[in-house]
Amino acid sequence: MAADESSTGLRVLVVDDEKEVADAYALRLRGFCETETAYGGEAALAAVEDETFDVVLLDRHMPGLSGDEVLRELDDRDFPGRVVMVTAVDPQFDVIEMPFDDYLCKPVDREDVRAAVDQQRRVLAYEMLGEYFSAESKRAVLESGTAESARASHDGYEALSERAATLEARAKRLLDDPTVVDSFDDICREEL
Repeated sequence: MAADESSTGLRVLVVDDEKEVADAYALRLRGFCETETAYGGEAALAAVEDETFDVVLLDRHMPGLSGDEVLRELDDRDFPGRVVMVTAVDPQFDVIEMPFDDYLCKPVDREDVRAAVDQQRRVLAYEMLGEYFSAESKRAVLESGTAESARASHDGYEALSERAATLEARAKRLLDDPTVVDSFDDICREEL
């Protein structure tokens, strides 16, 4: 696996059993985002288990664990990112039930792969932002309406606070905007 650092903080996993193909797509994303490559389905699942990826570019037909099987496994694991199928397989009606977020037919040029990844980055960022606002509103209302000692001894409150912080950091990273959540502070949550 090779990493490519970028300024955006966007993390992409390129999955293809053909090393040259995976490396070519990673090269097309160089300077645009941080990329890693996995040369098969098993390697892809191991990579997403070990690290956080925002977008996975996934080939469908691979020996061993196919892209379709990887996609189902990612869905079963509630993978917290977006999946773009990048494949030479022409789509058929089976795609209706498949839990991917975009489908690109090979070959895909540099501009199109970057546009697809960027679109998924924005969608994921706004999903994270929505989840953050939900978690943060619960945390804020509990902070204003319960005693600090009660919050400190409540496991659910601690987990909620950690989740809100994680979602906030990820949304800010994906949007590359440290002020993106500032408007949330405009809501007054008085003591209940």
